[in-house]
Amino acid sequence: MQILMRAISNSPLKDYNFWWSLSDTKYAGTALFVKKCFNPKVSFSLNQTGSKHEPDGRVILAEFESFRLLNTYVPNNGWKDEETSFQRRRKWDQRMLDFVLQNLDKPLIWCGDLNVSHEETDVSHPEFFSSAKLNAYTPPNKEDCGQPGFTLSERKRFGAILKQRKLLDAYRVLHEDKGMERGFSWSGNLVGKYRGKRIRIDYFIVSETLKDRIVACEMHGKGIELQGFCGSDHCLVSLKLSETDSNSDQC
Repeated sequence: MQILMRAISNSPLKDYNFWWSLSDTKYAGTALFVKKCFNPKVSFSLNQTGSKHEPDGRVILAEFESFRLLNTYVPNNGWKDEETSFQRRRKWDQRMLDFVLQNLDKPLIWCGDLNVSHEETDVSHPEFFSSAKLNAYTPPNKEDCGQPGFTLSERKRFGAILKQRKLLDAYRVLHEDKGMERGFSWSGNLVGKYRGKRIRIDYFIVSETLKDRIVACEMHGKGIELQGFCGSDHCLVSLKLSETDSNSDQC
């Protein structure tokens, strides 16, 4: 904690306000840093009520004058049809759909570990991930088979959220083709069957109305040796939007 407090009290972080939502079990959690010249309304639940946090600290929602920024760590689908796996993820996806459809008055920027690879171009080895199993278990529903994050049921629900709210994958707006070197945000272990197997599960999702303002959206890790991953199995993802003529939401 002392190291953290020292870091945020010095440049460049001293120029930012910060919020975090943590898990009691040292698992999951989200954080948000915003320049001090902004003053967003911040909440920690998809319900947007009171100060209550989501279980495992999975949500930080910041409402600015001209847009909303939703930072989430989406629950992993898991491998089985249990309350802590498939059922939990189905409930989350329905809550996300409800949230985006209930908040149509401002453009949305949705970012974070969304724990889904939407298309085959978002995984390095589609056949490997679509046939993956844990301990030889096969779910009864074919659409639930495969690597968590790449099951057909998850991909369909994610696609429905994007379509119904008219949202775009900012990275795919600029990068239509699969990028085997830099096109993935998560990588498997450096040894074993997952070596070299990579997926894109970290995103910036934006409202269609923001499409023309997308300047850059990049993955900052590359290669099977995890260059740029900074010790994590995820790499940094960045989004740059062009400024508007309006004075709102600008320092």
